[in-house]
Amino acid sequence: MSFIKLVRYRKVIFKTVLIAVLYLWDAASGSSGKSSSHFASDHFLIDPVSYRIDNTLSDSPDFDLLVSNIERLMRKYEVKGASVAITKDERLVYARGIGYANAESGELVEPRHRFRIASISKLITAVAIMKMHEDGLLDIDDKVFGNSGILNDSLYLDYRDSRVEEITVKHLLNHSAGWNRRFGDHMFMPHLISREMNVEMPVQVPDIIRFALSRRLHFRPGSRTSYSNLGYAILGEVIAKASGMEYEEYVRSRVLEPIGIRGMRIGGNLPADKAENEVTYYEQYNAGRVYSIYGDKEKVLKSYGGNDISVLGAAGGWIATPAELLKLVAAIDGNPEIPDILSPEIIELMVTPSLSGGHTIGWRGTDGRGNWWRTGTFAGTSALLMKQNNGISWAVLFNSSTFRGSALAREIQWEVQTALNRVNDWPEHDLFYHFDNMPFIFNNLAISN
Repeated sequence: MSFIKLVRYRKVIFKTVLIAVLYLWDAASGSSGKSSSHFASDHFLIDPVSYRIDNTLSDSPDFDLLVSNIERLMRKYEVKGASVAITKDERLVYARGIGYANAESGELVEPRHRFRIASISKLITAVAIMKMHEDGLLDIDDKVFGNSGILNDSLYLDYRDSRVEEITVKHLLNHSAGWNRRFGDHMFMPHLISREMNVEMPVQVPDIIRFALSRRLHFRPGSRTSYSNLGYAILGEVIAKASGMEYEEYVRSRVLEPIGIRGMRIGGNLPADKAENEVTYYEQYNAGRVYSIYGDKEKVLKSYGGNDISVLGAAGGWIATPAELLKLVAAIDGNPEIPDILSPEIIELMVTPSLSGGHTIGWRGTDGRGNWWRTGTFAGTSALLMKQNNGISWAVLFNSSTFRGSALAREIQWEVQTALNRVNDWPEHDLFYHFDNMPFIFNNLAISN
């Protein structure tokens, strides 16, 4: 080995060992009672995985058809920007942005860009609940309302229908708690709730829950299912009450950070609320305007002030990158390469409908053959997360909505799977552990390669 190669080799070994030491130190600090997120942000400044990679690392002719198919969809529906990530046997083999994060400024999408993920947020909330179940903080058969329920605060004891006392955590998880959307979606009627409950806008989750409790249930809890954003908003309050922490704080510190996810957070409503590296959102050309959630009589786009992203929270408010979504999937997929955060029994429970023709827990659907999927759609956002039964998982996020709504997911699935079926030589690298683009942790010790 030449002298230069020997020096470079020793530098790589030094970096690798130091990173391992820092990781173990971080873990030790968490076990001693100090939050790993606080420790990392104050001392290590380790970037989320998506910040350590860029588009050039996924420039491969093996994925040209994938890019072409996604670009065709984008042209067809006037989508401004997309981000795609793929894992093979729990290795992140592909992460690339396509199009514009901000069309006005010309900023291109890179893997670091964060997108609203809409109802994919429900999977995050479901994982948090199941983690609390396994940790003994609650049981999914616990009652939610009434004097003996988790949410037994006086705020929620004035309910019209006594059947709400039958609602369990599991009913909320699998959309069988008793609410349907016959008269509208509780999470998207802030002006009515403000008037009916005599509260100022923007309305908050407790206001929405009290409004729902002031009406009769649409069916007896557990008797059938009907998709409910409200149910998952209530689960956010359940997590906060049972953990003694704010919903987002619990999820980030107890679920996401322990599996190496540091970039997810609850999004904001207005352009001024954008997080670092968050994309700009676009609606279809003929999108109507609605009255602002802030009650100022101004008509705005739903994507910026018409929908309350922060209040959607546990039901639809998270922002993320595709790569970090796949890191979550790797921790709940039952495969051995990356340790799971949940037991095999709980993972199986999540993907098995408990009622005939009913919903699964967290996931939007499963086919009984090991394929699981989760969609997310609202103004300015279209998203699809897929775990296939052949060791491949993938996520596609758009920063634009279309007139197709949630039906767009079927087209995305077809275009992506058609392309992936043509890939014969999968990359051997794992971008989850790519450190080359990471700013070195201690600048005074940094050694250039």
